[in-house]
Formats: sequence, C-alpha cells, structure tokens
Amino acid sequence: MNEPIRILMVFTIMNRGGAETMVMNYYRNIDRSKVQFDFIVHREERGAFDDEIEALGGKIYRMMPLHPLTFGKYKKQIAEFFDEHPEYKIIHGHCSELGYFIYKEAHKRGVPMIIAHAHNSIALVDSKWIFRTYFKHAMRKYITHTFTCGHDSARWLVGSKLATEAVHMRNAIDTDKFNYIPQNRIDVRKELGIADDVLLVGHIGRFEIQKNHQYVIDIFENLLLQCPDAMLMLVGRGGDLETPTKEYVKNRGLQEKILFLGSRNDVNRLLHAMDVFLFPSFMEGMSLAMLEAQCAGLRCVVSDTIPREVEKTDLISFLPLNKKADYWADEILKSHGKRYDRTGYHSIIAKAGYDIKENAEWLQNYYLKQWQKH
Repeated sequence: MNEPIRILMVFTIMNRGGAETMVMNYYRNIDRSKVQFDFIVHREERGAFDDEIEALGGKIYRMMPLHPLTFGKYKKQIAEFFDEHPEYKIIHGHCSELGYFIYKEAHKRGVPMIIAHAHNSIALVDSKWIFRTYFKHAMRKYITHTFTCGHDSARWLVGSKLATEAVHMRNAIDTDKFNYIPQNRIDVRKELGIADDVLLVGHIGRFEIQKNHQYVIDIFENLLLQCPDAMLMLVGRGGDLETPTKEYVKNRGLQEKILFLGSRNDVNRLLHAMDVFLFPSFMEGMSLAMLEAQCAGLRCVVSDTIPREVEKTDLISFLPLNKKADYWADEILKSHGKRYDRTGYHSIIAKAGYDIKENAEWLQNYYLKQWQKH
C-alpha cells in the first residue's frame, strides 16, 4: 500500500470535548502510514485540535452549522462535498443523530461503510429534542454500522435490537500519561498559588446543560461552609452556559475561590493537582474524563445517571441528583478524608482494556479489514 486509507470523521468542531479527545488519542497512536483521518466540521472558526490534525496529515472540511432554518442549504452543501470527494469509503460520524443528512447522502452515493458513533446514553429535552428524536430514528436505515462507548449509549441511539450488534470502541487513554506523579501536584499548585494542604475540587467539561455547572457551584458553596479554605478548579471552555456560569459565580461572590482554567492540553497535570473530582452530570456515556480521573488515582463524586460501566476502580461514589447540595458536599469531605496511595491506578485502567496503544492497533486493523472488503 503506497498511500494510507483515509477515514472521514464527522464532528461539530474539534475542541477539547470527550469524543474529540478520544478520537485524537486514537489518531496520535495509529500507524498513519496505513490509516489517516480527515474531518468534516460544522464551524468556520478553528478548533483546539485543528493545528495538530493538520500537522499529523489530516484534512479539515468546513460545513455550515446545522440549523432547521437552513436545512435546504446544508443538504446542498453536503451533496456538493460528495460530488467533489467520492474517494471516501468509510465515514465515521460522531454527531450521533445530527449526522443524519451526511449519512443519507453517503448512503445515496453507495458509500460502503457509514458509522454512527453513540457517545451519550440519553438526550436532554431542549429546543432540539424533536429534531434529534426524529433524526435518530430516521437515520438508522442509512447507517451500516453502529460504534459505541457502551451498551446504554448504543441502545439510546439505535434501539435495543441494533445495539446488540454495535461495535464497542473503547474511550481509550494514554494510561502512562495519567499515572499520578506527586511532583505534578506540587508544580501545578505552585503555578496556581494553591497550598498543598488546601482541598482542591476539580471538574472538567464544556459549559453545556448536561454538565450541570450551576449545581457544581452550589455543591462547592456548601462545601465552603465546612471547609472555608477549599478551592474549585473548572477546566473547559465553550458552550452556551460559559458566560452565565461566570455570572453565577460572580453573583455568589465566589470569584476568589473558583478558578476558570479554560481549555488545557495538560489535563493529566491538573488531575494530579486535584483532591476530589466532582461530576454531577445529567447524562454521560462512557465518560473519558472519569477514566482519566480514575487513572490519576483521584477520588470521584459523581451522579448516578452516569453508566456504572465507567466504574473501573474503587474510587467512585455515585450520588442521586435529587439530593441537596450539602449532601454532596458531605460526600466530598468524606472522600477526601480517605487517605490512600494514588499511584498504580493506571495499571488497573490498562488491565481493564482502556490503554490507547492496543486499542489504536485494533481500530487500525478494523478499518483496514473493512476497506479491503470494498
């Protein structure tokens, strides 16, 4: 083979979200002389990973944002794209049901492998709910394969019957990179001006409704009643609720206690600096952030809406979202009070099958085998 096969990935924008980070983990570790990734995105602005994608040899194609008022223009743009790029035999969509128009056009063109990848186990009821519900049912006749991070996610996207046939693509990580390093804790806290004996609670995620940031703030505010020196670290950027969350923090008078660190490329170091990982999401699939946190030997206090299959260690406490914020604050203090050796958890995650090296080899071979069939 003189040239690598090229897989077309479909995303909204390549920022540092869970699915995007997971795909980049695979992209960095596959043999790119055999398999290359290209990307359709739906934003004109550049994403956090765009420079790296292009440096690794990937191409980025930009489409208009998907909106009900412009469905007609969008469908025309997608048709024009396939007119210009008939070379793609494998399309791997990560927009779940919102990939409907791409899947439909690809099916019309006879693309032999059209993958819809399920990343979340439910969808929240919002202004897009009606469209998303329609698309997730309508798309099923156009896709050839379902990929998923877990069974619950596949069942939500394609139904119970098709979920049994879904390909399990693990949200794999570089386990060595996230293995706890005490010096990282010292260095990061020094950089941020946080003393070693201060309880540092952390959260990672875009500022979207599913991440439940306001409740994160409420829990932390209750924690301060018992532990006034505590600090909260929020890692992530983007989403409709970033500005409202910052306003909420300001209105509560918590600006000096909460750090907004934005999008970071050193999440492993930040996890090493934290004492407890707080994650009261309304919904998740196989959360990459929670795998990373466990790999870093970090105690996790999380919502019981998160699939239990993410529990790979003894570090997780699952709590109901209908409990008051002070209940969650008590659990954070309880978790923080359990002294333990944080090193070595990376080997548990690796043994569970979530190290990126072996998973990248599996995905590479899977693509190559499917390509050769056509």
